[in-house]
Amino acid sequence: MRLPDTAHTSRPWRVHEFTPEFRLEDVWALPTPGGVDDFPRLVRLIASGNASRGSKGAARALWVIRLKLGQIFGWDRPDAGPGSDAGPGSDAGPGPDAGPGPDAGPGSDRPSLRGRLPADLRDLPPGPDFSALPFTPLYLTADEFAAEIINRTVHGVLHLGWVRDGPGRYHGQLAVLVKPNGLLGTGYMAAITPFRHLIVYPSMIRQIGQAWRAHGTRADPAPART
Repeated sequence: MRLPDTAHTSRPWRVHEFTPEFRLEDVWALPTPGGVDDFPRLVRLIASGNASRGSKGAARALWVIRLKLGQIFGWDRPDAGPGSDAGPGSDAGPGPDAGPGPDAGPGSDRPSLRGRLPADLRDLPPGPDFSALPFTPLYLTADEFAAEIINRTVHGVLHLGWVRDGPGRYHGQLAVLVKPNGLLGTGYMAAITPFRHLIVYPSMIRQIGQAWRAHGTRADPAPART
């Protein structure tokens, strides 16, 4: 179920501390009921899933089209090395895979948000690697996980939270934050909005719910980064 922005902004998530210029695009409640200790299972499920393979019909077709266009036009080429620790005002250079952003001048880069993390978050293991999607984990706490993607269209953050429903009852909440890269990114986000809300996300969330129920107390393993 799609939620109002306040379902994300009103909660004291740590992601607010280092993404002030990012725009909140979507907030969704996930059909993943569980207990206080089940959040790591949700994180592993998301990191190990392949939305393009699991989706069906129109949603799958849109995923395939988007992937093909990304290959043709180079939209998914990283703009900055995800491992870069450069933060605002840092003198650190770009990562090994860095490249110029479409709205940036020659030699500029889009550093990873890792460099902005508060010290306590940076010292934590970032969480599991994504086996199918081009996201890089940023941090993992007992009730919060964030991962980023940096390419020619957007610098985006996928955020998962574990929301309390009542005594011993929780569910997952997904939020997507974006910082479009120039006119290309702004136009791209505007073009995909109706498809994202009507087709892609509803299908993806159904798949997440089905996988959550099917796996019960088990989760697909995903390699954890340390």
